[in-house]
Amino acid sequence: MSISQSVFPESAIVSKLRAAGCVFAEDEARLLLSAGATPVELARMLDRRMAGFPLEHILGWVEFCGLRIAVDTGVFVPRRRTEFLVHEATALTAPGAVVLDLCCGGGALGAALSAAVGGIEVYAADIEPAAVACARRNLAAQGGRVYEGDLFEPLPDALRGSIDILLCNTPYVPTEMIETMPPEARLHEPRVTLDGGPDGLDVQRRVAADAARWLAPGGHLLVEASENQAPRTAELFEHGGLIPRIATSEELYATVVIGTRPCS
Repeated sequence: MSISQSVFPESAIVSKLRAAGCVFAEDEARLLLSAGATPVELARMLDRRMAGFPLEHILGWVEFCGLRIAVDTGVFVPRRRTEFLVHEATALTAPGAVVLDLCCGGGALGAALSAAVGGIEVYAADIEPAAVACARRNLAAQGGRVYEGDLFEPLPDALRGSIDILLCNTPYVPTEMIETMPPEARLHEPRVTLDGGPDGLDVQRRVAADAARWLAPGGHLLVEASENQAPRTAELFEHGGLIPRIATSEELYATVVIGTRPCS
């Protein structure tokens, strides 16, 4: 038994977390106990969690596709459903592929795809400085190059027409729905990572309009969308010169729209 556990028994931590409304109190208690090196540190972490801070920001990491991805305070936390996007991308990616993780957040998608398919060339970009710093750490082992700026704007011109796989987990929550999200998301993650405009598709429109110019012939764009949004997203892809299809996962309650640039 650790010193922290002797001062704060797991059962007591579970009770506090349940009282604060944490649905997975037992799992969270174990994670906090393993992370809190001293009773003082554990107490500080527990207080933050009870105050509504995301567990992932308190721990400094999130498990995603079997990897431990660093997530700093103020950086978007990748959701488990987004693992389906990586699954779909893995089936389309060959070793040596050029991959771009756009709206990358902490770079979870690029890191996970790199772990699943060896020997790929990873680029990433995000508009949030905190996310860029985090992504650079998460993608360092893969030699990933991370750029700060708005969508394609900061990327080197040499990438135009050469990207085989474009991963883009854009914000797609309609503006009026932001206030219905859990407090740990809407209060502690940057609004720009959540708000997709009036219908949730503002950023997807911009990506779909430019993607064909950056994709290699036969390259693929993959974005996450809600089930209701997916047909409209597919139309945006088609208007942008891509051949769309929709993939769904009942297990993860996830929908991914895939657009392919024609080879000719």
